[in-house]
Amino acid sequence: MSARSKARKRALDILYEADMRSLRPMETLAARRAQSDPPVPDYASDLVEGVVAHLGDIDRHIASHAQGWAIDRMPPVDRNILRIAVLELFWRTDVPDGVVIDEAVRLAKTISTERSPAFVNGLLASLLQEKPQLLREGPEPAELAGAGEDAARAEGAARTEPAES
Repeated sequence: MSARSKARKRALDILYEADMRSLRPMETLAARRAQSDPPVPDYASDLVEGVVAHLGDIDRHIASHAQGWAIDRMPPVDRNILRIAVLELFWRTDVPDGVVIDEAVRLAKTISTERSPAFVNGLLASLLQEKPQLLREGPEPAELAGAGEDAARAEGAARTEPAES
């Protein structure tokens, strides 16, 4: 598992904990950083901070494509996987779209329900089709440097659907 994959999982843990305990994600992040067991990678902190900063927009994107699902009725794990993925799709220019979807589906396969990977994949694929239009209509995504290992994976992740396992 790559360093960024581990950071995504750690960010998911923090967002999920805050969600389940009805706490503010930034307070949960601060507590986990202070505890540092396990450590919170910088990228995980960036993801949590980004989700908090763009939560209203992120949830609107999810809700507009979640056919038959209200955001507050989604399983909390799926909701937070999607929040991280939508952040990376629309506000992180250093993460290729295929990597975002693959990573989100992988998380759903690993820690959510049997139906979650298909739900996550379908919703993100639907958002991806509208990404050019949404970016034209909305604010510019943050220009973030450091493509790092995600860019290296882009060549193998040009598809929008993950390989079956």
